[in-house]
Amino acid sequence: MGEHVMLVGMMGSGKSTVGRIVAERMRRPLRDSDADVERRTGQSVPAIFAARGEPAFRAEERAALYGALTSLVRSVIAVAGGAVLDPETRRRLRLSGIVVWLDVTPHALAARVGAGIGRPLLEVDPAGTLQRLDAIRRPVYRGLADVVVQTGGRRPEALAGIVVSAARARLYAPSCEWSSS
Repeated sequence: MGEHVMLVGMMGSGKSTVGRIVAERMRRPLRDSDADVERRTGQSVPAIFAARGEPAFRAEERAALYGALTSLVRSVIAVAGGAVLDPETRRRLRLSGIVVWLDVTPHALAARVGAGIGRPLLEVDPAGTLQRLDAIRRPVYRGLADVVVQTGGRRPEALAGIVVSAARARLYAPSCEWSSS
């Protein structure tokens, strides 16, 4: 275990896209919580929500994430947005490497996810739901993150560069403090 680079943030923050680039640049595999859940269950996230509900999805999400965190292969892990709400998951993330929060404003998220198609939590009032989720999750992300990356209008390649630099600094010189604005 340990020395994974874990990307946290709201749905639509770019964890999967940025994670793919970070993984390539760091020559590590990418583990994506949602993709791992779909692979484990043979069902899409919306199908799990529809058939078994959010608690069943969260249990699958937790199992998939714990599998990634306990892997001996140092990876870049795109952590599902709501996974951090579980205290045990937060504890395990802290022990497993560097946690990078891709911080995006709710307004920017709303523009990115649009009508929320394929995102079960956004089926009704996507913009309002994102505001409510952000109010709950923002303090959790802030408390968990070793590094905060304000995404702003930056392209995924630029964000990946910031993440890689911060990760290398933290992983190879743990006493370094990093933040990005």
